[in-house]
Amino acid sequence: MEQFTQIVLLFVSTVLVNNFILVRFLGICPFLGVSRQVETAFSMGMATTFVMTITGAATWLINTFILEAYGLEFLQYVSFIIVIASLVQFVEMFIKKSSPVLYKALGIFLPLITTNCAILGLALLIPLNGYNFIESVVFGFSAGVGFTLAISLMAGLRETIEFADVPEVLKGVPITLLIAGIMAMAFMGFSGLISM
Repeated sequence: MEQFTQIVLLFVSTVLVNNFILVRFLGICPFLGVSRQVETAFSMGMATTFVMTITGAATWLINTFILEAYGLEFLQYVSFIIVIASLVQFVEMFIKKSSPVLYKALGIFLPLITTNCAILGLALLIPLNGYNFIESVVFGFSAGVGFTLAISLMAGLRETIEFADVPEVLKGVPITLLIAGIMAMAFMGFSGLISM
């Protein structure tokens, strides 16, 4: 029961309290670049969630059974980047085959998941926090859910603001950055919810 409670707290903490985009400020490029439409943003969030979940499991296995077992921790960056690049290629091929429209809508940002610092940050935080296998998978999944939540909220706000009377000097990037800042402050309100 205590293990289950820890898993639930880890999930809530990663989605809300330590959101990768709005609190840790990782993955800002796709957050700003793919958040013009809710549908595209949600699909990007789903692809990123898949990559983050599998990355959490794969990097824990590689780190535990290969890198730490043979004293090769100095290869963490290289091995984690190879895992992430392979997973992104798999996701890209799947989306290109199953939904060419979505593949075109995601554009350059889909292969750029490879260089998404949120995913590499996730892979590096797992050994740093000493998570076990289950915790690593939950951490990866909840980081992806938090990413999807943040990018979908931003897309919804950007779609709404298209019809608002925004002053000319704030249109485009300035109003987007202002919204992102306000969202980050709002998510900081969750900081007292759970301490992990």
